[in-house]
Amino acid sequence: MRSPPLIAAIIPCLDEEDAIGPVVASVAGQGATDVIVVDGASKDRTAERATAAGARVIVETRRGYGRAIQAGIAALRDDTDIIVFLDGDGSDPAEFIPALIAPIAAGQAAFVLGSRTRGRREPGSLAPQQIAAGLVGGLLIRVIYGARFSDLSPFRAIRSDALRGLGMREATYGWNLEMLMRVAAAGLPVQEIAVGQRRRIGGVSKVSGNLWAGLKAAAVLATTFCRLALSLRRERRT
Repeated sequence: MRSPPLIAAIIPCLDEEDAIGPVVASVAGQGATDVIVVDGASKDRTAERATAAGARVIVETRRGYGRAIQAGIAALRDDTDIIVFLDGDGSDPAEFIPALIAPIAAGQAAFVLGSRTRGRREPGSLAPQQIAAGLVGGLLIRVIYGARFSDLSPFRAIRSDALRGLGMREATYGWNLEMLMRVAAAGLPVQEIAVGQRRRIGGVSKVSGNLWAGLKAAAVLATTFCRLALSLRRERRT
């Protein structure tokens, strides 16, 4: 890997006009050369403000967190070395980006997860169901694959060639869980660092903003885990 590596950041968002400008500026200030905002056809000025802050904006009209991420991956430069993923609501502390990418740049890891449940969390920044999902998901991944993760955080970094080899497919917000499972099943060298969590700058969470959204997210994650665990088991047999 070249020194310094070329860092790209992919930020999926929907109706985050209050947050996206400061988020893009913060990410660029932490060494990301290519900041890609994937806008899910927002009804506000998210795309306009992301462009003004210096991001490349990709519009993905099909709904689905995973679809947005995949659109961002498709837009990556061929010479990208490391990809950072984070949300566009200001809740992920961008100042931890250097700590996320350092083990990858040093050849000590192919994937680094930023744990929200470790480190300093602002009051109200994580809903109880988000904490519970991270604990349960981490426990299941540890039991089945032996990898230790304390959270299902979207804030993470991965080496570009490792990402290409994972075969990611999820179209919904099960995408973050799928990546952890595929990383663990592939036996990639991983690390986890404490990043904590901030309260979102504006808007309402699409996953934890209300009870119905939380229950729907839990169902998606449970279905994703069971389906993917069976799929990975078949893949490893062939």
